[in-house]
Amino acid sequence: MLVELTMRRTAGEPVGGSPVDGIRILALLPERWRKDLRQATGDVVIRVHTDEDVTGAQIRAEAVEALTDPAISHWELADCHVLTVGRHGPGKDVP
Repeated sequence: MLVELTMRRTAGEPVGGSPVDGIRILALLPERWRKDLRQATGDVVIRVHTDEDVTGAQIRAEAVEALTDPAISHWELADCHVLTVGRHGPGKDVP
C-alpha cells in the first residue's frame, strides 16, 4: 500500500525553512515502512509504502501514535491519503 501522510503544526510560530521536524517525524514512523520525505517546510508530507497486509486506518493510527513524541507533539496528522492499494480496494482518504 502507498499512502501519503500530511502533518500540520497545531500551534505556535509558523514553520521556517528547516526540515528538522520532518526528519524527526520520519524517524519515528515504523522502521518496517519504506518512507520518503516529500515536503518538510510548511506542512510535512511523507509517503509511506508498506508490503504488509495493513489498512489505511492502521497506518493512520501508527502515524498519530508517532506524533505523541514530545519532540514533535506540536504536529498533528491532517491527512492520510491512500495512493495505491493491493487487494484493499481503490485509493481513497482514510477517515
